Amino acid sequence: MRSRCDTGMMELLEQLEPNQPILFGGNRVTHVSAELAEAFTPGDRLVVVAADGALLHIPKAEWDTSQAAVASAYGAFNKMGAVDDAAISRFYDEFALRLSDDSSFKPIQVANDEDVERAKGRGRSTTRLELSEKMRQDMISGLQMWRDIESSRDSVVSQIEHDGWTVEQRRAGLGVVGFVFEGRPNVFADACGVLRSGNTVVFRIGSDALGTAKAIVEHALNPALQAAGLPSGAATLVESAARSAGWALFSDTRLALAVARGSGAAVAQLGAVAQQNGIPVSLHGTGGAWMVTGESCDPSVLTQSVANSLDRKVCNTLNTCCVLRSEADTLIPALLDGLTQAAKARGAEPKLHVAAGSENSHLESWFDATVMIDRAEGQVSEQRAQVIDPDKLGDEWEWENSPEITLVLVDSVSEAIELFNAQSPRFTVSLISDDTAEQDSFWSSIDAPFVGNGFTRWVDGQYALSKPELGLSNWQFGRLFSRGAVLSGDSVYTIRTRVTQTDPTVSR
Repeated sequence: MRSRCDTGMMELLEQLEPNQPILFGGNRVTHVSAELAEAFTPGDRLVVVAADGALLHIPKAEWDTSQAAVASAYGAFNKMGAVDDAAISRFYDEFALRLSDDSSFKPIQVANDEDVERAKGRGRSTTRLELSEKMRQDMISGLQMWRDIESSRDSVVSQIEHDGWTVEQRRAGLGVVGFVFEGRPNVFADACGVLRSGNTVVFRIGSDALGTAKAIVEHALNPALQAAGLPSGAATLVESAARSAGWALFSDTRLALAVARGSGAAVAQLGAVAQQNGIPVSLHGTGGAWMVTGESCDPSVLTQSVANSLDRKVCNTLNTCCVLRSEADTLIPALLDGLTQAAKARGAEPKLHVAAGSENSHLESWFDATVMIDRAEGQVSEQRAQVIDPDKLGDEWEWENSPEITLVLVDSVSEAIELFNAQSPRFTVSLISDDTAEQDSFWSSIDAPFVGNGFTRWVDGQYALSKPELGLSNWQFGRLFSRGAVLSGDSVYTIRTRVTQTDPTVSR
């Protein structure tokens, strides 16, 4: 018997019943909880995540807020083609000037101070939320970089001459970029980079930093758009603290690209929502750099590389270190020294996880010590070193203030490469070795977009490439076809094709 497509009868979902079955994935069923059924009212929306059956409730108010923000950015995108590059450069300059000016920055700082106090009151970590003077200067520097970067918008990528007609392929803006990110105020400057290539952007920021975000929009972003003559809505904030606003944003098919940064599980869920709506995604939710010691590893270089890779917890922070077993008696003390230095610089205690089978006499005092480790919920008494399963080398330690890494002993660099390719997010790795041939062999065999020979924290668009990044686009995929590893504002583009016919008699 032939199968057929049955369109059925479409109705609006206006209520849910407790334990109501919901089909997903073609042949699986999940059920509505009593809490969800009670909360759901007419006008709300239910998103079923096809990957795992999660039921996401989007209240009507959050849906409407997100729809309005995308509509504003979509309307602005349709006007960006008439905006010249000088106006876009002026926008970055005006934005940077307002962040530099103490009078216009003061209400932003006040809003951030209030956000920080509220977060502390809820027992939440504020290490990434605080808009420090360094973060302020980094934002200004990033905007000035975009101001000074030569525009490639509408540049000719290729040109083919035919008899009587010419074909040009030209770079163009992709469209509206939806951007959901954690509570780091500096990401505003990074994400505005998409305007350089003719796009527009919609932001949704974590609830902890929403007050700061609103202040940045009011006192710096919107005045800069207006002063530069850019269309209103070219950079738009979804003014909602609800997580469901992010689900609503990534359900809007007017988005040309959905970018998410934050915790792994939340980012994966957001990506699933976007993908099942046919929206391309760039997800940035897990990281954790690896470091491998080579046959020609200088212990002092290892110490410095470890310490400089643990200044704070971000995606390219050292997470897992593979040390040659034959050199363990020399290199483990060097590694512990680097870890201890990083902790001391932060006024904290270090934390070490040791893969079972990698115990060493130099670690005995670490296993015996009980210290106070800074966690999101506050200080917690823990062993300084603990044994973990060898198949957990890829677990990322989301530490707050206490530097935290995993140690595993390996018999060879080749074994370390196998472990990295099998268990890591295939993201960032360094080989500490003075041997050029060993470095070249490592480069050829490791499945990572970012490879170095020292500290791992160089992996950053603004720091390494002088291009503020939206994120690092190869996350958990190693090498990707025809894509750069850093997703920056000028890498969000498409190709349009234009024909100029000089002979009207040309035909096929």
